Amino acid sequence: MNFSLKQVKSDCEELLSRFQRTKSVRFETFSEIWREMKFYQIFYGMATRQKRLFARLVLDAAYSFFLPPFSFQIRVGALYLLYSLYECQSAAPRAQVRVALKDWEDIQAFERDAGEAQHLDVVYILRQLMRQKGFHFAAMPTLLSYNKKRKAQRSQRCEGFMEAPSRPQELVSAELLEELSHVHGLYDKLKVSAFASVERPVSSVQLSRNDLVPRLHATMLDYHQWQQRKECDEDAGEGTSLQQECTMRADLLASIKSKAYEQPSVPSRARRHLKVELKVGSDEAESAHRSGFRPAQKLSLKART
Repeated sequence: MNFSLKQVKSDCEELLSRFQRTKSVRFETFSEIWREMKFYQIFYGMATRQKRLFARLVLDAAYSFFLPPFSFQIRVGALYLLYSLYECQSAAPRAQVRVALKDWEDIQAFERDAGEAQHLDVVYILRQLMRQKGFHFAAMPTLLSYNKKRKAQRSQRCEGFMEAPSRPQELVSAELLEELSHVHGLYDKLKVSAFASVERPVSSVQLSRNDLVPRLHATMLDYHQWQQRKECDEDAGEGTSLQQECTMRADLLASIKSKAYEQPSVPSRARRHLKVELKVGSDEAESAHRSGFRPAQKLSLKART
């Protein structure tokens, strides 16, 4: 089924992009787009033995848009998409949405945010999906198998669905800094003219910082550099996770071996008795060899008769 994964994701992105352009989180709006695109026909034409596998593929593709870092509206559309796909699938029994335990906290936080914003249809759809046992809770987000190792293909996320991480840079632009500098200069001139006829020094009244514009610019540069370092660390962490896992496994085996060598095992009574018997038997054989006594050989039946 992997050959159709790219096409399924492109269809999901098209539906969610149309839902994003409506700037709404209502299920009624999503239903209109769903019927307009005839998305319910996605399970048509599948063979009986392939229905369940294809349903799992489609649900996994839609579930990838339900988690951060996508925006709230995209996550709402992904929830509606999961519910609609779960209801219209033709597999029997129905394929469930695979949810990793580490992602459950994000889903609960999403439900709380929707409830606080009075998006009751979002809360209803999520609880309806839970009531129908549409979630399959698992330890890992993907099914593990003992196939040979393959290079993991990183899916390219749609940047338009994500929340803008550079909001501070957009707010504090070059034009804003220039305007602030201009306003600050006007304030200094007005302050000097206001206190010109007063004996009180002008420097005693400070309603704003003199280094406001340079300090704000330096703070934004520090924030931008911190974002870049964080993204680089995340990308590097994905590549070195396997190496760290191997290192941890080697350390664990080394600690187990060291503990085993520190405390020598005491042999059981049966093994101690066995060693004594073997030792006694060897001593008797050695003494008999020294005295020249040879045990009598067992005669055959013909010799005895």
